[in-house]
Amino acid sequence: MTGKSSPLTPFPTSSIMFEVALDRDPDHDASIVNRTVPAVLFIPLPFVVALLLAIRFVALLRNQESGNRPFLALIGLCILQSVIVGLRWGYDLTALRYVLPVLAASLPPLVLASFRSLIQPDRQDMPWLNGLPPVVVIALLLFAPYFIDVALVVIFVGYAAILLRLATAGPDGLDEARLDGAAGAHKALLIAAGALCISASFDIAVVLDFEWSRGENVPMMVSNANLLSLFLLGLTATVAARARALPAAPGETDQDPSADERDRDVLERVDRLLATQNLFRDENLTLSRLARRAGVPARQISGAINRLAGKNVSQYINDFRIAEACRLLRETDMPVTSAMFEAGFQTKSNFNREFRRVTTQSPASWRAENRSPSPAGS
Repeated sequence: MTGKSSPLTPFPTSSIMFEVALDRDPDHDASIVNRTVPAVLFIPLPFVVALLLAIRFVALLRNQESGNRPFLALIGLCILQSVIVGLRWGYDLTALRYVLPVLAASLPPLVLASFRSLIQPDRQDMPWLNGLPPVVVIALLLFAPYFIDVALVVIFVGYAAILLRLATAGPDGLDEARLDGAAGAHKALLIAAGALCISASFDIAVVLDFEWSRGENVPMMVSNANLLSLFLLGLTATVAARARALPAAPGETDQDPSADERDRDVLERVDRLLATQNLFRDENLTLSRLARRAGVPARQISGAINRLAGKNVSQYINDFRIAEACRLLRETDMPVTSAMFEAGFQTKSNFNREFRRVTTQSPASWRAENRSPSPAGS
């Protein structure tokens, strides 16, 4: 991890799961690796991961209206890296050792950019940070290849820390995510940060394996890491992309809020907006969109709901949605799934979870106990 290499290794190895980079001298370490671990044990894994991610990529591509381009780019990069890792270590294409570290350095910034697309643009800082890592790695490739290992570990751990800092705001911090999917997107954010840390740990393991056993275990470590981490990032990208709301309508413009707005006034304004306009039924409702419609800063709405209701914004809106779903289940013959969509929910798992949180029962059980009696003669 100090960037030090043996006399037989003019380049360091850099990477792991998605970013196996500069391997050791192909006339020495690479041949040892190929003789020690049969390629058949390793080759299929990166390509299987690429295939699974490609299926998710196509599924998201068919839903372009969700505004998920950053996440599509992230999944696309994961697919590309997985394929190149398979070609490099399965078919011994040593020229790819110059490509992999650059792709690896591009991954954490793209993860960050993807999740930042779920945050209001005026809250994003240091956009130049996303272009810096690949530039640094290219410079190291040209002038100081021995330090690529250290650089990649620092990049992955550093971006994981930034993601965790974004996560400290909770689901309400993802104010451009649909409220119905904000909790899932927040969990995806935490998992993505963990995947970057796993990547860094495997990178360290690869370096140590070259130092201790001349890289005998590298193919197996690389394939397992690729299988685990790339797939994790692909899953998180899919979940978070589905939480992305449609673009706001042209009429939804920011208004200047009163500086002395009090929490109760804010909550009353939000309640009035939700009750009179049934805004909770909007499947693409986000905290920022709610703030624009109410003419109150998003942070002020979030703070008022947190302090007065003891809930986050997603739970508060879902209370309105569950109340509407209960009304439909009680007063109509509408199927449970139809009531779910009518109330503003998009996924059955989230609907069932929130329904149990509010009523402690499943929708079917609640309907059986609370169904309005049928009119006489019907």
